[in-house]
Amino acid sequence: MTGQPVGGVTVKAFPAARSEARLLVPALMFIALVVAAVASLGTPLITSVATSFHVSLGSAQWTLTVALLSGAVATPVLGRLGAGPHRRATILATLAVVVAGSALTVLPLPFAWLLAGRAAQGVGLGLTALMMGVARDHLPEERSAAVIALISVVSIIGAGLGYPLAALLAELGGVRAAYGLGLVVTVAALLTAWRSMPEAPEGRSAHVDVAGAAVLAAALLLVLFLAGERNLWSRHLAVAAGLAVVAVVLLCVWAVIELRSTTPLVDVRAVRHPAVAGANLAMFVGGIGMYLLLTLITRYAQTPHGAGYGFGLTTFVAGLVLIPFSVLGFVAGKLTPRVRTRIADPLLLAASAVVVGGGFALFAAARSNLAELFAAMGVLGFGVGGFSAAMPGVILAVTPKSETSSAMSFNYVVRSVGYSLGSAIGGLILAAGTGPGHLFPDDSAYTTAALVGIGAMAITTLTSLALARRRSSETNP
Repeated sequence: MTGQPVGGVTVKAFPAARSEARLLVPALMFIALVVAAVASLGTPLITSVATSFHVSLGSAQWTLTVALLSGAVATPVLGRLGAGPHRRATILATLAVVVAGSALTVLPLPFAWLLAGRAAQGVGLGLTALMMGVARDHLPEERSAAVIALISVVSIIGAGLGYPLAALLAELGGVRAAYGLGLVVTVAALLTAWRSMPEAPEGRSAHVDVAGAAVLAAALLLVLFLAGERNLWSRHLAVAAGLAVVAVVLLCVWAVIELRSTTPLVDVRAVRHPAVAGANLAMFVGGIGMYLLLTLITRYAQTPHGAGYGFGLTTFVAGLVLIPFSVLGFVAGKLTPRVRTRIADPLLLAASAVVVGGGFALFAAARSNLAELFAAMGVLGFGVGGFSAAMPGVILAVTPKSETSSAMSFNYVVRSVGYSLGSAIGGLILAAGTGPGHLFPDDSAYTTAALVGIGAMAITTLTSLALARRRSSETNP
């Protein structure tokens, strides 16, 4: 196709734009996959870190917690910066921070530097929302919806891909070799972004609410600390409850700051829209359930036979159990954009929540052999993939293009807190089911946790159905 003259100026033909889109989409997917996989590297390496650096398992756990914390704090800040004119510079600078953090995890430095590196790696989690903003701004509407759905899915299944790879490298070459994988892929992501990320559309402006960011950081620090310190709840319940109250107060203060700010970190008024609020509630409760089942299955698979159940799998082999999760999650992500032309996004959320609930039911009823664990993990992956792919459509349907990154970044924070609480709830239930003098919980504790998960997914289903009913009443008054 040749260029067409418009007002005396020859306009470039469409094939060039299509070529750019073909390069842009893989770049968006790759960057989202890398930052998710790198942030999850802490999960399979906790024991190796404790051994290599001669620290307690509780201290080693912070290699995961600090990444989640920095990601949760950085996400709304990056979302606001991504809504402005310097989005490309924000993406490149963030990836440079992730690369620097990856280098710190590889260099032979003390444990404190490893934590600093993991915190820098976690900052990259905030890029997922920015990738969605780029897709919505620079791709045709019908194409951008499918790409945004896949970015959401890729950000979930990245953990499933990173887990077994990191575990294998840790077994073969130690913890530094595993973190070396993170350095290699983050450098590749930075180079990819440098070559492919376009500038933001003209006319955008964005300012960061520093006070709001500081209060949110303090609140999330308490939330994630309470989610990770299960011993605090069992031994010092009053202290834990007091800190939980402080966290709630800080979140309320943050909401007030945002409402009064002329340049809020997150547009709380938009978040109060029934569709957005309902979607975030579904994400929060659903996130608790989804991560609860993920942790239950991986922990069950690694429990030694001497406990009377379990399979005694190594970290690497247990990581392979996540492969059905990643594969079927990706399949669901690819199918969802086609299905959503016939079924509304809230109904897809509800259906996906039911699928995840089915995974809980399968795990509760049948876990006597490894094939059943693979099946439960596959069902979970399919449900999580569908849920993640449908979620952006619910939120972005009532969100201006310029606020895409900010709106989705808030949803990520909600998801991150939900995941953390899901892990904590699973740990508390299993701890309660561990008898005096026993190292491992009773098998029945896993059934109890699965029933709690079914309840969480039932709430998620009902919330999603309420969203569907509201959308139906709005479109058919």
